[in-house]
Amino acid sequence: MRRRSFLKLACAAGLSAGWRVRAFARSDKVIAGYVHAVAVDGQLSLASSMGLWKSQNLEMQFVEFQNGIEAFRAMTAGSLDVLVTGAVISHYPAIGRGKVFLINDVEYATTQLWCHPDMGIEKISDLKGRKVATSTGTTAHIFLDTALRKNGVSPHDILIINQRIQDAVASFISKAVPAIALWVPHNNLVKERAPSAKMLVDASAYFPASAVVNGWVARNRFHETRRDVLARVIRAWADANDFMVTRPDQALALLHEQHYSAIPVAELRDEFNAQKMFLSRKWRDMYLNGTVVNWLQQVTNFYLSFAAMPTSVPAAQYFDPSIYLDTIGA
Repeated sequence: MRRRSFLKLACAAGLSAGWRVRAFARSDKVIAGYVHAVAVDGQLSLASSMGLWKSQNLEMQFVEFQNGIEAFRAMTAGSLDVLVTGAVISHYPAIGRGKVFLINDVEYATTQLWCHPDMGIEKISDLKGRKVATSTGTTAHIFLDTALRKNGVSPHDILIINQRIQDAVASFISKAVPAIALWVPHNNLVKERAPSAKMLVDASAYFPASAVVNGWVARNRFHETRRDVLARVIRAWADANDFMVTRPDQALALLHEQHYSAIPVAELRDEFNAQKMFLSRKWRDMYLNGTVVNWLQQVTNFYLSFAAMPTSVPAAQYFDPSIYLDTIGA
C-alpha cells in the first residue's frame, strides 16, 4: 500500500475511533530518549507517523540510546525531559531518579537464552560454571536470573560477561562465550550468523515471574512542573496504543514502512507479538488494581539484590498513575 493511501486510512480509522485532537495556545518542546525496539518505541514511532504529537501541540525531539541505562544517565544529567525504556524504569526511579508516569506494555517473550550445543550446553543446568554474555541490569539480565533460579542454578554459579548487547551478540557468534541472554531483534543476527546455535528458552516460560514492564519516566523537575505536557504525551500515546491493539496489521505495516524498513516484515511481526499490550482503558484498570505496581516492584526487588541498592523507594511511590487516571477516562 502506498504511503499516502495508508496514512489516509490510518487517519480515517483514528478519527472513527475518537482521537482526541485539541488546539493549544502554544507548542511545547519535549526531549525524549528511547531504545529502538518495538516493545519500547512502538507507540512512540506510530504516534509520530500518525501526526499525534503535533495534534497535541508537542514538538517532540527524540534521542536514541543503545539501552535504558545510558538513557537514564542522560536524563540524570539534565539532557532529557522524559525517556521510554524497559526494565530499568524499576531501578533508577527507585533511587529517586525520575517518576514513572506511563506504561507501554509487558515484555512477555522479548528476551531469550541462546547456547552453542557444540560447546557443551544442551540445557540450562549445563550453564553452571560457564560464561554467559548479556548486558547487566537490562531486561535480558533479569530474565537470565529468573531462568537460572527456575532451573536450580544459582546466578552466582555462572560468570556473566557484561557487554553492550551488540558486543555480546558478536562474542556469542564468534564462540567467545557458550551462551547469551539477549532481547529481540538481536536473535535474528544469531540465527543468520550462528545457524548451529540453539534457543533454550524465552521469557514467556516464566511469566508472570519474568514480567517486565516498559514505560515512560519523567525527569523529577519536569514531572513536578509540566504535568500538563505529560497529560498531552499520554493522550497522543493512548491513540497510538489503541490503534496498535485494535489494528495490529495496519500498525505493523506503518511501523515497517517508516521506522523498521531494514527488518523483514515476518521478523518485525515476531518482535511485535513478543509483547503484551492492552487498550488504554484496560491499562487504567491495571493502574488502579495494583497490577502495574506489583510488576514494577518485582523488578525493583531484583535490583535491590543485584545492584545492592542501600535504599530504595517502593514502586507505589515512584510510579505516579494520577496523570494517566486524570487523562484517560473510565
